[in-house]
Amino acid sequence: MNPINRLIPPFVMGLLLVLAAAPAFAQVFSQCPGDLNGDTIPDPFLFRNNGTPSNQPNPDYDPNVQCLHLTGGDGFALMADGRSLYTFGFFNATGVPDDQVMTAGSLAAAWPAPAIVVDEGKEFYLTLTNVGMLKRPDLFDPHTVHFHGFPNAASVFDGLPESAIAINMGASLTYYYNLVEPGTFMYHCHVEATEHMQMGMLGNLYVRARQSFDGDPLNGISPGTLGGNTAPGAPMGYAYNDGDGSTAYDVEYPLQLGGFDHQFHEDHVNVQPLPFAMMRDTYPMINGRGYPDTVDPDPIAAPPETGIQSQPESSLITATAGQRILLRLSNLNITVIDTLISPSIPMEVVGVDSRELRTEDGSTPIHYKTNSVTLGGGMSTDVILDTAGIAPGTYYLYAANLNYLSNYQEDFGGMMTEIVIN
Repeated sequence: MNPINRLIPPFVMGLLLVLAAAPAFAQVFSQCPGDLNGDTIPDPFLFRNNGTPSNQPNPDYDPNVQCLHLTGGDGFALMADGRSLYTFGFFNATGVPDDQVMTAGSLAAAWPAPAIVVDEGKEFYLTLTNVGMLKRPDLFDPHTVHFHGFPNAASVFDGLPESAIAINMGASLTYYYNLVEPGTFMYHCHVEATEHMQMGMLGNLYVRARQSFDGDPLNGISPGTLGGNTAPGAPMGYAYNDGDGSTAYDVEYPLQLGGFDHQFHEDHVNVQPLPFAMMRDTYPMINGRGYPDTVDPDPIAAPPETGIQSQPESSLITATAGQRILLRLSNLNITVIDTLISPSIPMEVVGVDSRELRTEDGSTPIHYKTNSVTLGGGMSTDVILDTAGIAPGTYYLYAANLNYLSNYQEDFGGMMTEIVIN
């Protein structure tokens, strides 16, 4: 035998032993222009040697850049009747150093996913890190972020696994978006979408209109309070760049419709075949809660399995009489079409699927008033509730489908919330 050939097996075995003995490191890498310490927050000033900010400007800082770091993993959520369900979801790791993200994101999935609020005219860098499924170590599912309805210039950032990049466990990817259009969108994981969305990987996302910050001087429209306008009676902002102030609002609330099939979730954590064909939501929810939890302004108690609070989003709507309330409605339900009713306060529909309702030439608004709106999966609607002339009190917003007004076998719950006028 050739002497060299005799050396190859021991060499290969030795190399394998060395590799096996080497520590494994997760490749967490967030990208955010102007971030100097790896926490995905742009730093306006350089740091001193002791790690504290100095008064010397950071040349890479750009106020028109927004950054966010999400993790994809698993967790648990409490239903309004006390049942705890296993979930997949996203966790907001912004502010967490890269070397601590894997730990911080484990079993920390939020339901719904953290709301993303960004501004038209800015550049948005969104880092996604896959922290894996701690309760399902047999799974190696990749994850993506799909900015639903957004006109991506490059398909690589669209989140579709067939045409984009899906993130494996222990890895990160930073998506880039040039925010050129305002409106109400939504986001979700698009890998094995039916399963991952049913398990909870979806959330609110909206882009605030440039007119809210800059106004429209050519048409005599002043900025909202978002743009620093402190004049009495100034609105908070505008849902769209309407040019006439018709989409002005004083308070805004994103409300995402959805639901869980408890059997699907329980089968998942018990590593049983998943009942895709029999999927039926038994827990209809708004912002990840069923009534009366929808009106609790505080985060829901932590599930016993994790001790980590996973449901911070309330759906309670409050306003002062005379104010205009913007409801940013979206539906990412994969099993049903939902209809919401506001029987006492008419809803003015000003936009559908992140587009203002206007004539083709853009000169005339074609908003309309109604007491109900219907949203299929993947749809969004912007409605304004004008409380002028509405008596102070508590009003209701709820699903027209009566069987969605329950928390499984507990009646008077589900897809319902309150509008409190002071």
